Amino acid sequence: MDADGWLAAARTSYDTVAVSYADQVRDAMAGLPYLRAALALFADTVRAAGGGPVADVGCGPGHVTALLYGLGIDAFGIDLSPGMIDVARRDHPGLRFEVGSMTDLDLPAASVAGLLAWQSLIHVPDDEVPAVFGHFRRALRPGGPLQLLFHVGNESQLKTQGYGGHPMKVCVHRRQPDHVAAWLREAGFTVEAQLLLDPDENLPGAVLFARRQP
Repeated sequence: MDADGWLAAARTSYDTVAVSYADQVRDAMAGLPYLRAALALFADTVRAAGGGPVADVGCGPGHVTALLYGLGIDAFGIDLSPGMIDVARRDHPGLRFEVGSMTDLDLPAASVAGLLAWQSLIHVPDDEVPAVFGHFRRALRPGGPLQLLFHVGNESQLKTQGYGGHPMKVCVHRRQPDHVAAWLREAGFTVEAQLLLDPDENLPGAVLFARRQP
């Protein structure tokens, strides 16, 4: 599937499930202590670097953006799906959300103090990831932190249904942390830490902590 095809499929799929997805994840972080700790560490890193606006790229219904804001971070959200952005604005009316794609990130150079991408790279094909990381690097200030969350594995699967049984058509790419870290280094990032989540479960996850090189 070409770039326009997978992007359009992802946009339509998440427009379809936006309300159901928001209902499922609204309070999910309460039961995820390691992710809460990772988010708090990210917020501390942003503050230590001088603070400033932070982009939550692939923000979905905005629940993580709101948590970042609650940690004292000037966070705003970007998502491919207009339906998700509508829900985010409904649920978090005091925050800024906008429609956009990480494949063509409409942010000025060096304009954000930090960038978060949780479970949004999982739909980006391998051959598109280096360009996405290039957009992330361009948008970040030198030394700015980047945090990624993604599924761990070695295969891709087509997801045809989800979040309340609604139809979807998205590929879910599972990747090894070392592979993603190598892409980051090639794009001009320093990888500072890796956190493996739920290694004994069927769908483990990973958090990568990185920083834009000068």
